[in-house]
Amino acid sequence: MIDLYLHIRIIGVLLIVLASIHGIFPKYFNWKAELRSLSLINRQMMTIHTFFIALSVFLMGLLCLYTTEDLIDTDLGKVISIGFGIFWTVRLLIQFFGYSSKLWKGKLFESVIHIHFSALWIYFSVIFWLNGLI
Repeated sequence: MIDLYLHIRIIGVLLIVLASIHGIFPKYFNWKAELRSLSLINRQMMTIHTFFIALSVFLMGLLCLYTTEDLIDTDLGKVISIGFGIFWTVRLLIQFFGYSSKLWKGKLFESVIHIHFSALWIYFSVIFWLNGLI
C-alpha cells in the first residue's frame, strides 16, 4: 500500500522549493528588459501574479507538511486533496497544451526541464487524487 503520509510530506517540501524558485524568475527571464515594452499595469500584473502564485504554492506546501494527518484522515482533507488534484491536473494539461512545444523541442536543457516538471505535475496529481478518493 502506498504511504500517503510520506508522499504528502514529500510534496509539501517540493512545493516549498517550487515556490522559492519563483523568486529567481525576474532575473532568469530578464523581466527588466523583456517587460519594458509592456504597459505599467501589465508589468505589475506579471510580478504581482507571480508573487501570489508563489505564495499559494508555498502555503499549499505548508498545509501538506503541517496538516498531513488532517488532509488524509478527515472529510475536509479529502475535499482539499481533490481540489489540489484538480489544480495540478490542470497544470499538467497546461504543460502540454498551454505552452508551445517550440519552447523546448530540440533544446536539451529545456526538454529536460519540461520532462521533469511534467513528471512532477503527474506525481502531485496522482497523490492528491488518490488521497481524495480513497
